Amino acid sequence: MTPDEDNVYEVIIIGGGPAGLTAGLYTSRARLRSLLMEKALVGGQIVNAEQVENFPGFPDGVSGSELGELLHRQATRFGLETLYTEVCGLELQEDRKLVRTAEGDFTARALIIAGGSSRQELGVSGEKEFIGKGVSYCATCDAAFFREQPVAVVGGGDAAITEALHLAKFASGVTVIHRRDQLRASRILQERAFAEPLIDFRWDSVIERIEGKDFVEGAVVRNVKTGAQSMLGVTGVFVSIGFRPDTDYLKGILPLDDIGHIITNEKMETGISGILAAGDIRHNSARQAITAAGDGATAAIYAEKYLTEQ
Repeated sequence: MTPDEDNVYEVIIIGGGPAGLTAGLYTSRARLRSLLMEKALVGGQIVNAEQVENFPGFPDGVSGSELGELLHRQATRFGLETLYTEVCGLELQEDRKLVRTAEGDFTARALIIAGGSSRQELGVSGEKEFIGKGVSYCATCDAAFFREQPVAVVGGGDAAITEALHLAKFASGVTVIHRRDQLRASRILQERAFAEPLIDFRWDSVIERIEGKDFVEGAVVRNVKTGAQSMLGVTGVFVSIGFRPDTDYLKGILPLDDIGHIITNEKMETGISGILAAGDIRHNSARQAITAAGDGATAAIYAEKYLTEQ
């Protein structure tokens, strides 16, 4: 099916995080008819951050939701259009890229893929059964439901420790479960976590299963070095062990690494003419808002270059 004329753009950007919003800012300022597609909220994963302290220009920090809104407002000021929909397919045509969505088909001469990632699941017994009943992937969203209750956070990176620190404002105690003997989080976050009396740590440990009746009542924790198992009494398990790129619809179309990240060069080009990628979805991304924004600017510049040379 051929999209109607209203659904034809010069640039389509998939993903409304810092990478996609910055790309949209640059392409719309270049007077290219641009459409941003986002399946959830503009800002991407950063909207779940209570406080962003390392984005330049905000010396006192800024909430993730506010940062996402400001980036979106700046881009739409120059004419960027936004469509809230999920992308379900991509088809390469002679001189265009056809993007299939729940809202219909759209085409563009250039495509910037800046869709982010989904939270990685533990894959253990009880996890799916208790989603919304004690299992969560977002402390910012759900911490208030666990006021004065013991909870666990699984993971040891920046996201996990940020979640633990936020939960410590509500929970009676927070146990961080990490499969290694030291955290991967940045030094400043580690210092804050170690100084917080409500946070303790289970090193070299993983969750084997999550148990309960109607709601979570505990988790079986296994020490990976000794094999010893113990029951941890918690009413909440917050999973923060990383992200999986949302690229299933790109398999067989674009070069992907073993995990599913898109492989690009330093110009954000994918190897398919007119298709670029930016942000967390890209292989070897630093997974920071500021580097994602840089990726988005680079992708937009080279998308414009591609269009002018055709």
